[in-house]
Amino acid sequence: MPAPFFPTTRFTAATAPGALPLLGHAAALLRRPHAFVAGLPAHGDLVRLRLGPLRAYVVCHPELVRRMLTEDRVFDKGGPLVDKAREVFGNGLATCPAAAHRRRRRMLQPAFHRDRLPGYAALMTEEIAAATASWRDGDVIDVPAAMYRLTTAVTARCLFAAHERAGSLPVHESMDVVTRGVARRVLLPPGADRLPTPGNRRFRRAQRCLREITRRLIADYRATGTDHRDLLSTLLAARDEDGRSLSDAEVHEQVVTFLLAGMETTAATLSWAWTLLAANPAVRARLHTELDTVLDGRPARHEDLPALPLTARIVSETLRLYPPPWILSRTATADTELGGHRVPAGTTLLYSPYLLHRRADLFPRPHRFDPDRWLTAARPAPGVYTPFGLGARRCIGDAFGTTEAVLALATIAARWTVAPTPGRAVRPTRSSSLAPRPFTATLTHRVR
Repeated sequence: MPAPFFPTTRFTAATAPGALPLLGHAAALLRRPHAFVAGLPAHGDLVRLRLGPLRAYVVCHPELVRRMLTEDRVFDKGGPLVDKAREVFGNGLATCPAAAHRRRRRMLQPAFHRDRLPGYAALMTEEIAAATASWRDGDVIDVPAAMYRLTTAVTARCLFAAHERAGSLPVHESMDVVTRGVARRVLLPPGADRLPTPGNRRFRRAQRCLREITRRLIADYRATGTDHRDLLSTLLAARDEDGRSLSDAEVHEQVVTFLLAGMETTAATLSWAWTLLAANPAVRARLHTELDTVLDGRPARHEDLPALPLTARIVSETLRLYPPPWILSRTATADTELGGHRVPAGTTLLYSPYLLHRRADLFPRPHRFDPDRWLTAARPAPGVYTPFGLGARRCIGDAFGTTEAVLALATIAARWTVAPTPGRAVRPTRSSSLAPRPFTATLTHRVR
């Protein structure tokens, strides 16, 4: 085991207080999920939970998180949410076990090589400008919905650049139904997802729609054999060390994984950014100065990124406060230990970027929105700042996602002030993704 990055000599373990008969800690987790999880480090570095019949550890210390995420064969992808997502999405890069992950990661890595980013960014710039072209001064918009439509158009265009109207493909509604359905299915009793309820029927229709879209596009791309310099072309051209390509079913699994990651996480980040900027007018004024100097009202492009350091720091700070995948899970594949404590095979372990990012010993004044904390601070030690994970399973599209978020934030803020409706607190949804609940904002066209 590598030497710890922290001087802790003994890692503590404890059981979280407040368990109820039968339910255990599930009631507290459902009622106040984020506050409950953020308070667990006060009880120990490893905190035992009981969620109904399930026993789990929450890993609260960054050194233990680092070890768990870098030893991915011992602490493999697993847990109730991952298992249910695997049933729905298949073995995409985000859900497949470690045994399959290395082959797929090597095959898909060329799609996210840094040399590809300028091409993707050009498509992002076009779609961001198109998505906001109809905005008018004084419009009131549903911010999460508008950001979700924007990121859907961007992700679809980067996946299927050869499709003339990729941004208009009906993936928005289908992905929304499927992702919400997965979270609900974790809480349903066995077999309930097969009942002919309206919700289950909508879920199956959405799955069929996504399969049909990808089936047609895969067939079209294979028929032409043209490299369109998009993600789907790269998936179809990928070969492993034995020269084997991905099957159509495997391509579909990766496409759905990319859609999920590209749409939901970036939309949530942008939505939170508007609330944070509205609450911090001094930061917003500095952002406007940077954008007026660099962009002069035009959409942001890839070559502008080095000249937009404050915009990038705002994205980093938003991801610290509101990491979209806020709680994730692993499963021990063999009897092992973590922090000197025995972990039997099959144990579910949870970790939370939200919890880590709000520890006062890791981030001074952790609840304060301060993009300048990234200005002079040393690079956080592994396991401290984890919006994209860590190790071999770090998000393959991290640079893609941050590029999209910076370009979108810069392009919109250069022309618009997004002011959330006063008097209405913006709260997060109670789901596996830390997205805000629907809220409205008024658009004001900026006069420079």
